Amino acid sequence: MDVRFVPAPSILPDGSVPPDAPPARFPGVAAALAARLARDPARPMITFYDDATGERVEFSTTTLDNWVAKTANLLGDTVGLAPGDTVGVDLPAHWTTCVILLAAWSAGLDVHVAVGPETPDGGPGGKGAEGAEGAGSPATGADGYTGAGTAPEELGVVFVSEDRLEIATGLGVDEIVALSLRPLGGRLRRPVPGVLDYAVEVPPHGDRYAAPPPPAGQAGLIRIAESAALRAGLGPDDRILTAAGPATAVGLLTGILIPLVSGASVVLCRNLASIEPAALARRADSERITAVDWSVPGPLTEALPAGVRPIDPVDAHARRR
Repeated sequence: MDVRFVPAPSILPDGSVPPDAPPARFPGVAAALAARLARDPARPMITFYDDATGERVEFSTTTLDNWVAKTANLLGDTVGLAPGDTVGVDLPAHWTTCVILLAAWSAGLDVHVAVGPETPDGGPGGKGAEGAEGAGSPATGADGYTGAGTAPEELGVVFVSEDRLEIATGLGVDEIVALSLRPLGGRLRRPVPGVLDYAVEVPPHGDRYAAPPPPAGQAGLIRIAESAALRAGLGPDDRILTAAGPATAVGLLTGILIPLVSGASVVLCRNLASIEPAALARRADSERITAVDWSVPGPLTEALPAGVRPIDPVDAHARRR
């Protein structure tokens, strides 16, 4: 199967930060998460739905921070990575995906995401979450990356969903961490020799993590997210509905980075093809959704309450539903 790993910043939109924009308020992801934790520890940061299984799970900033710390400790203590090493992520829209990216960035690691026609939730130039056209654009991002992808031997570890294990094991990567993506953080259905089970390995690790100094490039991620949040008028009172995965610019921004820097929270939905428009409208009402990005298919957005505004974190002009 055609799958390649590209640096996460390469997916983000080039030129999205105005020249006169202020510097990033935080030097990196760990500092931004610490600031949100100090300011708003109890409010939800991520609410996750899987409409194929009926799962709903919610994470306050405190709970999310605990999971991020445990995962960061896994990366250092179990996998043996150090700042500057590279993490591959081949996962769909899911709460654990948010945790893993935040943990890898907090640990000073270089995050590369899997893209290609067969990757979860699409990729650059392809279809995004649930088939939203163009949700992975642009292919050339903040650092101008247009290469063919990262060589597997450069990846220190790959995080992969259980249904894509065969792809990961064929890469020849030193370490693989697999996730079942089942409700309640369930274990893998079948243990695989040489593959770490995220649900088994993460819980024993400590829920405190001393983050190293961030690499210089992380301030750029924060600045892009802050600019996107400002353009969209997003703040602590907002609840954003999204279905985008990490192989897309909208997924990286709406699902992870914008809530981190703006104080907003995200309602992340997987398998939206399983839900009717009226049911999603009821969810938007009960979850007090204020904004929806364009990873959510148009037919589903048409029934949303009138107060839910469309946003486009990638483009300065929101696309209308």
